[in-house]
Amino acid sequence: MSPRFSLFVLAFLGATTGRAEEHSADVVVYGATPAGVCAAVGAAREGARVILVEPTAHVGGVNSGGLSFSDSNQTVRAALGGLFTEFHERMEADYAARGVKLPYSVAVKDHAKWTYEPHVAMRVIHALLQEANVQVFTDRPLSSVVKDGPVIKAIAAADGSKFAAKQFVDAGYEGDLMAAAGVSSTIGRESRSEHGESLAGRRYPKKPMAISGLDEAGRPLPLITDTEPGADDVGDKNVMVYSFRLCLTAKSENRVPFPKPANYDPARFEAARRFYKSEPKAPLAWDLYPLPGDKFDANNGIGKQFSMGLVGGGNDWCAADPVERQIIWEAHKQYTLELYHFLTTDEAVPQPLRDELSKLGLCRDEFAATDHWSPQLYVREGRRLIGEYVLTQADILTNRTKPDSIAVCSFPIDSHDCRRIARGANEVVNEGTIFPVRIIDKRHGPAYQVPYRSITPRAAECSNLLVPTALSATHVAYSSVRVEPSWMTIGHSAGIAAALAASTGSSVQELPYKSLKKRLLAQKQVLDHPETTADAPTGQ
Repeated sequence: MSPRFSLFVLAFLGATTGRAEEHSADVVVYGATPAGVCAAVGAAREGARVILVEPTAHVGGVNSGGLSFSDSNQTVRAALGGLFTEFHERMEADYAARGVKLPYSVAVKDHAKWTYEPHVAMRVIHALLQEANVQVFTDRPLSSVVKDGPVIKAIAAADGSKFAAKQFVDAGYEGDLMAAAGVSSTIGRESRSEHGESLAGRRYPKKPMAISGLDEAGRPLPLITDTEPGADDVGDKNVMVYSFRLCLTAKSENRVPFPKPANYDPARFEAARRFYKSEPKAPLAWDLYPLPGDKFDANNGIGKQFSMGLVGGGNDWCAADPVERQIIWEAHKQYTLELYHFLTTDEAVPQPLRDELSKLGLCRDEFAATDHWSPQLYVREGRRLIGEYVLTQADILTNRTKPDSIAVCSFPIDSHDCRRIARGANEVVNEGTIFPVRIIDKRHGPAYQVPYRSITPRAAECSNLLVPTALSATHVAYSSVRVEPSWMTIGHSAGIAAALAASTGSSVQELPYKSLKKRLLAQKQVLDHPETTADAPTGQ
C-alpha cells in the first residue's frame, strides 16, 4: 500500500478531527452501503457537493464486507450499467494490473460468478469516492432530523455533528433516516390478501425435519423460534435471516484459525444434533463460493436446514439503537463461532463435513482492523418505505413496464428463512423461504423496470428525500430487489436525481422525468428492458 493511499485510508476511516461541527452540501447521503456509495458518486459526477455519512466505521456495506461475488450471475447482466458495471470493470483492471487473470470477463454478459476479494472491493470504493471528491464521515449514527414542514433541513449525528443539505438520500439497509424523518414505512411480511400476492404470508417449501424440537419438559429447544405456526395467509413482523458473509481460506500461510467461542454450550445445538442424526447424508451447512486468492465466500444456505443465518435474530435490529445493535451484532458473531465449533467437533455431524470445515479459517490479509472478521452484518431486509408507488409481486412477474424507469432489475424473488417451528412433538420446519422464482429454462428472474416513484416518499411527508435501499415494496417484491446489483443501480439513479433536484430547486416528487432520464442515460444507466420475453416464471 502506497503512503498516499495509506493517508487517504486514514482520512477516510477517521473522517474529520472536528466533532460536533456543522457541515453543508448540496446532497447528503446517509449510509455508505453500495447504494450509498453509488448515490454519492453519481450525485458528485453531476457537479453536486456531496457528503456521505456512515453510522459505523465500515464503508462499502456487504460489497466490501465479505459478499465477494456479484449476485448479478442470476440477473440479465445487460440491464446493469452505470456504476455497477464500472465497479466491476475497475476490480477487473486492479487484478489485471497485478498479473491476475480472473475466470470471467465483465464485458461478457453471461451468468458466470463475478468474484473478487473484499480488500480489492474496498480499494475500488475508496478510489471512486476520492476521485469524485465526496466528503466521507464515518462513526456518525443518526441522532435526529431537523425538518421545516416536509423539508429536511439537516440531520444530526450522535456526536453532535450536523449535516445540512438541499437534498437527502437514505441509502442505509435499515431506513433509519426515513423513519426519523417521519416518513411512512413498514417491516415484516404482508398478508396474501393485502396486495393479492400468492407468495405472501407464511410459507413452507422446505422438507420438514422428522425430529422433535422440544425438550423433555415440552419446551422449545434453542434455535426454535415458534411452536404455533399460525394461519398461512397472514402477515407478521418477521424478517428473513441476517448472517455474516465470511472470507475464508484453507491456504496455510494466509489462514487464521477460527476464534474459540466464549461460553460454548453444546445444548444450544440439540435441534441441529437431532437433525444430523436423522439425516446422515446432509450437505455442508454453509454455502462456499470460490474466490481469487485461494479464498471462499461463506454464505447462509437458503436451502439448508441449519446454516449461518440466526433465524429470528434480526427481528429487533431496525428498532434498536446503536448500543442495542452492537449487542445483536455480537449475538450473530457468537452464534457463528459456536456453530463452526459444533460443525467441526460434534460427533453427530458426519466426519466428512467436520473435516471439510475444519480446513478453513479466516484470512490474514482481510479485515485486519477487526481481527479478520467481517465488520458488516448482512442485513437482508429492514424497514421498507411506503412511498408514492409500492412494488408488489405483480410488478416483478407481470406488470413489468413503468413510465418512469430508473433501473431494470431481474434477480429472482428469493427469501431466506423467517422462522423455525416445532410443529407438534415430532416435526421441525423452517418457514418463510421463497425459493428463486426464475424464468423457465433461464437462470434469472423476469426483467422489470423500477419506477422512480418507488424511491420517493409521499409528498406531504417529505419533499427532499430519496430512499433507494429501503425502497417502497412489499416483502415479496423486496425479495427480488434486495441484492447489491439492484441496490447499486437504484442508488446510482437516486444520487443523480438528488443532484438534479438540488440544482433546480425542485422537490423530488415534482422532478421532471424527462430531465432525469437524460441525466441517467448520460451516466450509462440502463432504463429499458434489454430483452423482451413473455415466458412465465417457474412453478409459482
